[in-house]
Amino acid sequence: MRPIITRTALVSAAAAGIVGTIAAGHPEITKAGLEQALAPTFANLYVQQAGILGIPGVTTASIGATTGCDKGGPKIADTGAGPNWICMMSFTDNHGHHQDAAKFEVTVHTDATYVAGGPSKIIGLATITDAHGHDVPNPVFEFDGVITGG
Repeated sequence: MRPIITRTALVSAAAAGIVGTIAAGHPEITKAGLEQALAPTFANLYVQQAGILGIPGVTTASIGATTGCDKGGPKIADTGAGPNWICMMSFTDNHGHHQDAAKFEVTVHTDATYVAGGPSKIIGLATITDAHGHDVPNPVFEFDGVITGG
């Protein structure tokens, strides 16, 4: 005789698995992992922004984005989720000027996803005017990403 599994039992088991996964966190959240994820994501979105603005010749290579991240200062280990990650981004902007200290505030979630926001003085406001005169969302104002390594 086969055991009868009710829908409620299946939903309860799935919920318990999700809660267990969330509670366990994501062990790959490290400084190196965040740095490796943030710079290329930013560079790709910055190229997209240049396209929106109608600025030719901007590539991920020409941007050369690099970043250094820190979580909460010198007394806090640079691992784990939290809203207290600060990443300093260096890159060459779409006018050819080197930006050496763009401060991005980053919230990292337990599932190794993050939300990053940078300085509007350097990357623009939440909306920008495209090459056709339309106001559109600025892809680098605030963006999401995933930490895949560490």
